[in-house]
Amino acid sequence: MHKIDSKRAVSLFLATAMLTMTVTACGKNTEEPAAEEAAESIFEEATQEVSQEPEPEAEESDEPYVLPEGMYFSELTGEPISEEIKDQRPIAAMVDNESIALPHYGTSEADVVYELMNSTKNDRITRLMCVVKDWGAIEQLGSIRSTRPTNIMLAAEWNAVLCHDGGPYYNDQYFSQPWSAHFSGTFSRINNGKASEFTEYIVNGDLDNNFDSYAGRAGYETTYNEHANEGSHFNFVPYGEEIKLDEKYSRSYQALKVSLPFTHNGSQLIYNSDTNMYEYYEYGDIHEDAEDGEPLAFKNVLLQDCSFAQLDENGYLIYNCIGSGNAWYLTNGIAKDVTWFKASETDVTRFYDETGEELQINTGKTYIGLIPDDTWDKVIFE
Repeated sequence: MHKIDSKRAVSLFLATAMLTMTVTACGKNTEEPAAEEAAESIFEEATQEVSQEPEPEAEESDEPYVLPEGMYFSELTGEPISEEIKDQRPIAAMVDNESIALPHYGTSEADVVYELMNSTKNDRITRLMCVVKDWGAIEQLGSIRSTRPTNIMLAAEWNAVLCHDGGPYYNDQYFSQPWSAHFSGTFSRINNGKASEFTEYIVNGDLDNNFDSYAGRAGYETTYNEHANEGSHFNFVPYGEEIKLDEKYSRSYQALKVSLPFTHNGSQLIYNSDTNMYEYYEYGDIHEDAEDGEPLAFKNVLLQDCSFAQLDENGYLIYNCIGSGNAWYLTNGIAKDVTWFKASETDVTRFYDETGEELQINTGKTYIGLIPDDTWDKVIFE
């Protein structure tokens, strides 16, 4: 394991303000969560199985990729998808991440997955928010649980309809905004032998019915509306090209395994060199989708250092996600220190490299973790 300890100052001119930020890389915490220890043997086996034989080099071509007819580059992943849903707004589904809610259904089909602390209680248990463009293809997704104010703002970045089941009254002031759209508690119940709070799922047809029910109401169109941000959410490299962080930047660090300071479920991202993807682990095991057995895996990982405010003694909270801060970008087993900036409730969170230019990321699915600032130094790279 390498303990990284570097600091830098980056000046970013955004609008008329200059942002100066210091990035402190992360060292190993001696008190590792139990879930992380349970995953150690899995990680060791996975890394020992990597072949020592050199991979044959792919043939390079100077010819640019030509989109097939009827396709466009997704604003969520940068990959080619059907042009029929080009103007369709995504959904953002709140998925319970308690162990009793497992296994999850449909999460491997999400284009972007956020993981956020959902409460300051219960060892800061997290919840997932799955952003899905092609929601018409959903067979089953969830289980669905309540939301928090931070998720409402993050969903608005995508002009997504937030799908959840209730939440605290702190949400009300955000749901009253014209840029907010949400469906709450309007999905299917499936008898899975669990308590009722773990039985709600989005199944095929639910979303069509929901949109029909809200026909004519501002903000509930199936297509992007006047509150949508234009263009791609991320600054993707051209499709078919590949960023290698150790070649592009002078300061980059090995990150074959990432342990996050979410102690309740022990979230980890382990790099699979066969697929060049980061696979998500929690509760000491790899996360596999109950529908098809597919691992929850990502080409890109973005980690944000973000402070938060606790709203009451029940553990409800809101992240201070409007502003700026330190961040990490990971792809292909390498981590690079970057910065983030979000100007308003609905503006896109942008990421910037050491030159002050908007960060380029690889095409593919993305994991975004909002890491509380009081545990930022407990992010561990191995």
